[in-house]
Amino acid sequence: MAEKDSEDVEKLLRPVINACYPGTLSALNLTVLQVLGKEAHSVLRLIFSLNALLFLSSALFVFFYTIYIWKKGLWTFAAITFILGLFGSVIATIWLIIA
Repeated sequence: MAEKDSEDVEKLLRPVINACYPGTLSALNLTVLQVLGKEAHSVLRLIFSLNALLFLSSALFVFFYTIYIWKKGLWTFAAITFILGLFGSVIATIWLIIA
């Protein structure tokens, strides 16, 4: 009986756990944005803001894909937004190193 209960709890928590991974990257982008403050270039602030939005939307797509696994479009959008967020993070990091 306890084994069934733990499986039910794990099934309920799985969407939240899966969404935490890109959600953490979104929080890291917002932290960098906060640390940079007003001194950062407006383009750099825009890149970090866009990255945070991309990772947040990826987290939402992953969350709903875990619930509705038959909706393959959610997985496609999750992958696209995640990869765009990673690409933007690389661009922002290179910008910080150069500037």
